[in-house]
Amino acid sequence: MTLADLVALLMVASVCGALMLGYPVALTLAGVSLAFAGAGEALGVLDIALLGALPQRVFGIMTNPVLLAIPLFVFMGVMFERSGIAEDLLESMGRLFGSFAGGLAIAVTIVGVLLAAAKGIVGATTVTMGLIVLPTMLRHGYDPRLAAGTVAATATLAQIFPPATVLVLLGDQMSNAYQSAQLAQGIFAPRAVTVSDLFAGAVVPAFALVALYLIFLIAVARLFPLTSPPIPPEPGAPRGAALARRLLTALVAPVALILAVLGSILGGLATPTEAAAIGAAGAILLTARKLDARCARLVIVTVMAATILLVLRAFVDLRVGHARATGIDIAGTGLAIIMLAAIAFCLAFAARSVHRAGVLAAAVHATAGVTSMIFLILIGATLFSLVFRGLGGDDMVHAALSRLPGGTGGAVVAVMLAMFLLGFVMDAFEIIFVVVPIVAPALLKMPGIDPIWLAVMMALNLQTSYMHPPLGPTLFFLRAVAPPQITTAHIYVGVIPFIAIQLIALVVLWYLPGLATWLPRLIYGQ
Repeated sequence: MTLADLVALLMVASVCGALMLGYPVALTLAGVSLAFAGAGEALGVLDIALLGALPQRVFGIMTNPVLLAIPLFVFMGVMFERSGIAEDLLESMGRLFGSFAGGLAIAVTIVGVLLAAAKGIVGATTVTMGLIVLPTMLRHGYDPRLAAGTVAATATLAQIFPPATVLVLLGDQMSNAYQSAQLAQGIFAPRAVTVSDLFAGAVVPAFALVALYLIFLIAVARLFPLTSPPIPPEPGAPRGAALARRLLTALVAPVALILAVLGSILGGLATPTEAAAIGAAGAILLTARKLDARCARLVIVTVMAATILLVLRAFVDLRVGHARATGIDIAGTGLAIIMLAAIAFCLAFAARSVHRAGVLAAAVHATAGVTSMIFLILIGATLFSLVFRGLGGDDMVHAALSRLPGGTGGAVVAVMLAMFLLGFVMDAFEIIFVVVPIVAPALLKMPGIDPIWLAVMMALNLQTSYMHPPLGPTLFFLRAVAPPQITTAHIYVGVIPFIAIQLIALVVLWYLPGLATWLPRLIYGQ
């Protein structure tokens, strides 16, 4: 081992130690990296002039169009949280399934899937479900451990279901790592891995994980009926056709928005950033509709205008001022401009209503806080990666993984195990920004590793980090909003079966990589 390798190892160990002591992630990454850059210069193993590349890298982060999707998806999730749509979904779904043993837990899981796709933020989903669901489950005789574990597990689905923030960040990091690995192998026309690929790759494994959750809940209800009893119908509660209408009213709008966002991405109609803008605008409209019944017309007008735009786009050349424009093209372009003006008016009116209700300013404030945290960590991680690579850390990691027993499979298992163990003391963002840039290029240089499969494996592994005792963020969020009869021990014990299910899902994905690669190949031909 060279002196540069030793300095690189000490830098990684110092970062992990500082994070375990509770120092801020972004400042730890940047501060430790600067300190070791100075030490490397003093020891003659690093040229400090390397830091001159940092401003350009930071500029690249701030102008990255893919990362622009993050604040938009965060805003979409915050608006859903504050609109009350989640409460309607949980209440309606609970009445539908509640008469069955374990039905309320099943309803919570299904609604968790919808909220995961709509919010994409674990903290917001955990708080929403913890405040609404936990008291209801306890009131109807559910075991506190099962109730806490179900809420925690379904809340973390927001990290694996598109458009999860983790998938956006992981897609950006994996794209850089894959291009770096191909260039190192002499491939100067590298194939790209996009966030859309990861979204498509995560869909089937995510639904498979939900299926495992449901199987577990049904089995518990059958084997231990006292832990999840059926809910007796409440006097005056809607039933039959009335319940169906209420469920449809609660489901149609959010499901339509989710399908519009994901469908536009997977169908190639929009990039993730453009789809995130659709989601943010749709969240404003749905929130306005929820807060003011008069705004329901705005949603109808917007949907009709958007539909007309899609039809025009399919049959008319909408480019303004091109040389071969026909009369139909000019008329279609004029109609498209009118439709865009109608959509802009509806959004402006809806935003005005949401602002007057006091929701818009709070949502923007929360979005700015989350986005600033993510980007500050990313800038710190960029400095860390720059110094680590300057010390030759990439070559050291590749050599270490190549020498592991079991070849490529052994290297992947070692990385997955390391990420799982780091989940006890670090959250997903920290692991993505610190670990993935180090190990992903080395792994992708090895034969037989599909980048989409590897990214989905990492995403599923990172999901468990949100539930790891003792420092899983979901556990803290849930503890903060749980009723007094839910203890910390209930939460920790309750999540253990769901962590085991997630590990089973990882094993299944290991032996069936097609679960992650089938849909991207079907859609994009990769």
